[in-house]
Amino acid sequence: MTLTALTGATAGTLWLTSSSVDASDVPSRGVPVEAAMKPVRTDGTAVVQIMAHPDDDLFFMNPDTAQSIRSGNSLASVYLTAGESDGVNARRDDAHKPKPDKAAYAEARQNGIRAAYAEMATGNRTSPWDRTAIPTEGGGLAELDTLRAKPQISLVWVQLREAGSISGDRPHSLHGLWDGRIGSLDSQRAAGTPVRQDFSYTKEQVVDTVAGLLERFRPTFVRMQDPTPGRDAGSGKYADHQDHMYGARFAQAALARYAEVPGRPAFGVQNYLGYFTGGLPHTLDRKSFGEKLHTLKTYAWTDHTDYCEDPAGCGDRKVAARPAGHGWAQSVRYTRGSSTSWVQRGGDGSLWAFSVLDGRLAVWRKPVGAASAWSGPTMTAGTGLDAGVTSARLPDGRIAVFATRTTLGESAEQYRRDVVTSVQATVGGAFGPWRSLGTPERDDRTSTSDISAPAVTVDARGHVTVYVRDGRYRLTSTAQRADGGWSPWRSLGGHDIHGDPVAATDAHGRGYVFAATPKTVLAWTQRTPGGPLTGPVATGLPPTTLSLSVGPDGDEGDGVRLWFRAPGSGDVRSARFAGSGLASPVTELTGGVAGWGPVSGGEGLVAARSRSGGLATAQPGGAGKKPWTLSAPLFSGAPSGIGGGEAAGTGGVATIGLDGRLNWTPSRR
Repeated sequence: MTLTALTGATAGTLWLTSSSVDASDVPSRGVPVEAAMKPVRTDGTAVVQIMAHPDDDLFFMNPDTAQSIRSGNSLASVYLTAGESDGVNARRDDAHKPKPDKAAYAEARQNGIRAAYAEMATGNRTSPWDRTAIPTEGGGLAELDTLRAKPQISLVWVQLREAGSISGDRPHSLHGLWDGRIGSLDSQRAAGTPVRQDFSYTKEQVVDTVAGLLERFRPTFVRMQDPTPGRDAGSGKYADHQDHMYGARFAQAALARYAEVPGRPAFGVQNYLGYFTGGLPHTLDRKSFGEKLHTLKTYAWTDHTDYCEDPAGCGDRKVAARPAGHGWAQSVRYTRGSSTSWVQRGGDGSLWAFSVLDGRLAVWRKPVGAASAWSGPTMTAGTGLDAGVTSARLPDGRIAVFATRTTLGESAEQYRRDVVTSVQATVGGAFGPWRSLGTPERDDRTSTSDISAPAVTVDARGHVTVYVRDGRYRLTSTAQRADGGWSPWRSLGGHDIHGDPVAATDAHGRGYVFAATPKTVLAWTQRTPGGPLTGPVATGLPPTTLSLSVGPDGDEGDGVRLWFRAPGSGDVRSARFAGSGLASPVTELTGGVAGWGPVSGGEGLVAARSRSGGLATAQPGGAGKKPWTLSAPLFSGAPSGIGGGEAAGTGGVATIGLDGRLNWTPSRR
């Protein structure tokens, strides 16, 4: 790009003029364009959120978004489409509706987002923003908004055309562009944007644009929507908006490209469930829901006062009719990274922790001894891993790691996800190459590659079985054969299963597998060690928020303890199972802590995410006590706790911070 002249500056914006217009030049005389491509971020943690539409973050990522804003760290939210819909900014029941104007409606939605973010950051929805046009790596321009009072908060508007239908056949969309049905997708500029000329992007240019934004903001953590949301079991339609799904696939492709950039910080990724979460048990407590709904009402411009003085409108009046959405505001739900089994003790007594950074396995190690320190991370070979891993210790003391992996392929037809494993060559040694266990799915088009994270059982003979929820919401499994190969995937039944299954083995060597439905929890059990797995068995448990964890029961030893949360409060509860059934009533920890996501429990130590996004730990015991200890740092995925066992003083709980670092809290006993 050649800049021919710089003239004038207002509010920190430089106005560029250009003598020509092409894919590598700045379009249009008098367009405000930022002169320098300097990252706008604070030291340490930097979060980038990538969404298809304005409000996807407020419905599906909040309260996480608000927590990042409160942390004071860098946050950049990227919106791929303008969200122009039919151009009518009105409630369905409004008596007088404005004429369709897609540019004005896109501008109103931007105004609503700016107001919502300003209010979350400063308490004042009118706190001003600086709006600037920036060149993209795709050859066009995007709008960059910076909150003047909190310049570490940015909004980026790519302003591509939206599909205009949840699942209808709309070739001129991100979906059509990804599949190759169209060669390029046009822009839809908002009425007040500083981007003054239309443009269009090819598939490659969209990937270039998003990868360039990632390079600009240099995130340590990326939030994005679910690229494999599945299909509705009845109608066969996508379970989420097609823009959400294919926008997330563009984000995946951009992240894979960005991962190759030298010198950038390591980054983690978190995916969020979209529309489907509205029909599942609510995860948020009343206070968290109220705060989230307040932000949505600000975005929706529910008071309908002209506080922004913009003829386009100050928010999204379509949302004003139902600011909670279709049950979306009552929950936040992750679709990757919910395993609590990512810390493991090796056969030599050392501790190992695993995460996914840059799409690769990151490994930390803590030698034997309470005073020893963690080292790492060491990055293993192999890319494309999805967030979150599960680990298991084999009878000979080696550790095996299990994950899912996404293969983007050269064409849309080659997109797929499979289950993979990597095993230590020796006790305490390096991990071998990833081996694919395949997938229970026939192809991507059938169920959008919608498989859960794996759960694993290992019996006393070293017999390994892996369990995955498939796209038809059933439990499936594959088992390792004597020759080291793996059996074909087979269905174990179950119906309407959501979230990730969990599995454990008790002290007698009996395996247990649990999977949640919206109404209860199903169980599969072994009556004898090494015997056949029977089920599903109705546990009789009440509805949960679907996030489960399970481990050997440290108190009784002859069973396992299942940990879960109560809908609508996030209170932590547990139940003990032995043999084929419930062995004790459901119990709730005293001094309950509201929050969401899985609970890591076992050997006298319990860890969970609190409603403020930090870590809550407890060592249950003592009637009437409040056992929870809270810490502030935000973290990704789920905590993973491990008891000291015979090595007293070496237990604790681990989290992965939004800066990609391992945090370790030793247990007190």
